[in-house]
Amino acid sequence: MKTIVIATTNQGKAKEIQLFFATLKNIEWKTLRDFDAIAEPEETENSFEANASLKAQYYGKQLGLPIIAEDSGLILSAFPEKFGLKTRRELDAKDDHDWLDQFLALIRDEENRNACFYSAMAYFDPTTDKELVVLGQSKGEIVDFPQSPIEAGIPVSSVFLPDGEDEVFGAMDKFDKANVSHRGRAATQMGEFLKVL
Repeated sequence: MKTIVIATTNQGKAKEIQLFFATLKNIEWKTLRDFDAIAEPEETENSFEANASLKAQYYGKQLGLPIIAEDSGLILSAFPEKFGLKTRRELDAKDDHDWLDQFLALIRDEENRNACFYSAMAYFDPTTDKELVVLGQSKGEIVDFPQSPIEAGIPVSSVFLPDGEDEVFGAMDKFDKANVSHRGRAATQMGEFLKVL
């Protein structure tokens, strides 16, 4: 059985990624929480794909194990200069609820609620230097108030309504969400690669 480390301490993100790969039975999944603390790398790149690759290579070399790293963010039509690569760090919040409160306050008076979620997922194996980077995206809009409980680590899920759907990410069945979410679409591509490792 192959061990792959999901390079995050974000429990919400780790849980979601593992669910997307649940059909892969030949892999033992770990996260950074299973190891002694490692200093985070500085995310110096200018794209989701490059940052994901940077993190995968950094943690792969630190741990000597295959890594899946992800870099994701939200692009808002009304604020193209905000969020994006620094979505989570854009607001100085004490917790997920505070972050979402600040986020909704910022866009409250905006008529244009269009948004697009991006997820770049990178695989890197330090023993073979094998690497793959994929990108998934999901277009939609931000609704006025949370329509589902706030998920740990991914608070925007409760207010992001993907195009053509009746429910926000946070209210969706996990399988339905996998088909339309940015992370699910990236994971689908990555899953095809992992099947043949």
